[in-house]
Amino acid sequence: MNILVTGGAGYIGSHVCVELLMLGYKVIVIDNLSNSYINALHGVNKIVNIKLNFDLKKHTNFTFVKVDIREIEHVEKIFSSQKIDAVIHLAGLKSVRESVENPEKYYLNNVNGSINLINVMKKFKCKSIVFSSSATVYGNAKETPINESAQVMPTNPYGENKRDIEKELKNLFDLDKTWRIAILRFFNPIGVHKSGFIGENPCDTPNNLMPYILKVASGDLEILNIFGDDYDTHDGTGVRDYIHVMDLVSGHIMALKVLIKKSQIMTVNLGTGIGYSVLDVVKAFEKVSKQKVSFKVLGRRDGDVATSYSDPAFAKQALNWKAKYNLEEMCHDSWNYYLKK
Repeated sequence: MNILVTGGAGYIGSHVCVELLMLGYKVIVIDNLSNSYINALHGVNKIVNIKLNFDLKKHTNFTFVKVDIREIEHVEKIFSSQKIDAVIHLAGLKSVRESVENPEKYYLNNVNGSINLINVMKKFKCKSIVFSSSATVYGNAKETPINESAQVMPTNPYGENKRDIEKELKNLFDLDKTWRIAILRFFNPIGVHKSGFIGENPCDTPNNLMPYILKVASGDLEILNIFGDDYDTHDGTGVRDYIHVMDLVSGHIMALKVLIKKSQIMTVNLGTGIGYSVLDVVKAFEKVSKQKVSFKVLGRRDGDVATSYSDPAFAKQALNWKAKYNLEEMCHDSWNYYLKK
C-alpha cells in the first residue's frame, strides 16, 4: 500500500513514517517544514538503514515533497503522480497559545488546508484517511476519564479547528458511506523513538512540556514556566494524559489496518487512562535524568483546562490497542534523544 503522510517531517509524523516503512508500506511525505526540520527525515533514514539496510534516498519506498496542503494544485500533482491508497493526516499548526493569539491563521492553515486535502482525495477517489485529532476538542470535560461520547466543546481555536475538521469528515461519510475514516483524538504525546535518532524538536520556543523540560535540563533555557498552580488537582498544576509517541504511532497503524477491512467511520481516544500533573512529569524526568529542572509558576494560560485524561476502553475494543509505556520510560527516551543530538 502507498500511504501519504501529511506533516511527515514533524514529531509524530516522523515516528509514523518509521513504523510504516518497517512494516513494508510505501510512504509519501508532504510537509511545508514550517515547524519541523528535514533532519527528522534524515533520522528516519538512519533508523531504517540500521533495521532494514536500505537508504531512503535511493529507495522507491519513500518520497518526500515540500508542499503546503493549502496549495491544492501542488497536492493534486502528488496524487496524479503517485497511486495513493490511504492518507494519515498529521499536518497542521498545534500551539494552543498561538491559536488564541492568531485564530485566523490557525483556521486558514488547519481547517482550510484539511478541506483542500479532502477535496483532492475525493477527486482522485482515495477514500481512506486516518485523521489525527486531539483531546482538546473535549475542552472542560464534565467528567474524567473522558470517553468518546463526552460532549465536544473546545475552549480554544486549536481545539475548534480539530472539531471543525472532524465535522467535515463526518459530513463526508454521511454523503458517501464508501469512505473509510478514523478520527483519533490523542492526548499528550511525549517520548521518542528508542534509537534516539528522531524526537520532538520544534523550530521556535517550545509550547509542549517535554521539549521545554529538555531545554531547561540541558541549559539551553534558564527556567521552565509552569502556567498555573491553583487548579483543582493534587498539586495545583494541570493534569494531562501523557502518552508515549510510539504508543500513539501504533494506534495510527492499528486504525489503518482496521480501515482496510471495511467502509466505516470511527472516533477513538488514544491515551493511557492515567493523569499526571506538570510537576509529576518534572519529578519523573529529574529521577531518570539526574538533572535539576528549575521552574517558576506564572498565571494560567487562556484556553487551558485543569484536568484531561482518557478512558481508553474503546480503543481496546475497536483497534485492539492499548498503551504500554509508562511515564518514566517516556522521560528516559526523551533524555536519551537529547544526549544523542
